[in-house]
Amino acid sequence: MKIAYVTLSGRGLIDDCIAEAVATLEARGLRLAGTVRVLPPDPHSHACDMDIRVLPDGPSRRISQPLGRQSQGCRLDSGAIETLSVAVEARLAGADLLVVNKFGKQEASGRGLCQAIAMAVEAGIPVLVGVNGLNLPEFLAFVGHAATPLEGTPEAIVSWAMAGIARMIEA
Repeated sequence: MKIAYVTLSGRGLIDDCIAEAVATLEARGLRLAGTVRVLPPDPHSHACDMDIRVLPDGPSRRISQPLGRQSQGCRLDSGAIETLSVAVEARLAGADLLVVNKFGKQEASGRGLCQAIAMAVEAGIPVLVGVNGLNLPEFLAFVGHAATPLEGTPEAIVSWAMAGIARMIEA
């Protein structure tokens, strides 16, 4: 099983790290499937607003609900996550790497991108996952502790991905 994960402390740091690695991997011509965060179009939006791009070429979609600036509760739009999950699954064939920018609440409960991860593993496609500390136990239970922790840098991600793809080509 070729699954690696990155975990970093601090709002948005995992997303920033993975987005930079994705940009590098795309520039190198890799065929990516999965999700990556894009910055919301409005710089005055709520800090919890999040837009996700389905790799390789979109669409981008807001996955947070507009609950107002004073909202304290969960802003995640589970319907948007499920719609993106279907789009990711449809793009897995021929991918060099599956990128899951976040193993979040949906995935921790067995939904979201869990099916895409399972499909990629079955197809022999390496998988990169961003995991916050809160969901790390559920992630490790989901992958059976078979995942490789990576240093939280874009360079470490790119190095791991390129080595995994080289092994796929040699096989």
